[in-house]
Amino acid sequence: MTPYRVMTVCTGNICRSPMAEIVLRDRLEAAGLGQAVVVDSSGVSDEEHGNPVDPRARAVLAEHGYPTGDGHRARQVTSADVRGHDLVLAMTARHARALRALAPADGDGAVVRMYRSFDPAADGLPEQRLDIADPWYGGPEDFEVCLAEIEAAADGVVAFVRGRLGLADRPGGRGPTTVER
Repeated sequence: MTPYRVMTVCTGNICRSPMAEIVLRDRLEAAGLGQAVVVDSSGVSDEEHGNPVDPRARAVLAEHGYPTGDGHRARQVTSADVRGHDLVLAMTARHARALRALAPADGDGAVVRMYRSFDPAADGLPEQRLDIADPWYGGPEDFEVCLAEIEAAADGVVAFVRGRLGLADRPGGRGPTTVER
């Protein structure tokens, strides 16, 4: 079985998108989908190419119990990434526009969505109001807010992916099962 592929995208791929990648991996694993879904991240800019996750992002993730691994290196998103993923999650409306511009003209590519569009508290907000602010310019509190926004949408992303995989929760919360057709 080919895994379902998800990519999170921000500006430089050192704060928001790797934070979302780590949170989504954790939530997907907890949902029993860790083997069925691959999550990675990138940025629309090459300005941080090769850099690790920002130390402040790593610190807030660690404080909240997430694994922070040392292997991440920032990279710029490509049109091949958009074609090669099933779901691409933008952190801002500007990122979404850049991703849609990279999408193949034949429509054979990822679904591009705003990450926060999966947050129940943001339901019905227009795309331009779904931005996750860049914490890079702020202090620890900005990274906390960023993580909270990422976490608030993560379960919605998991539910969306579960639906795309044709899975539903079993009664009683015993994990995934294939939907009867």
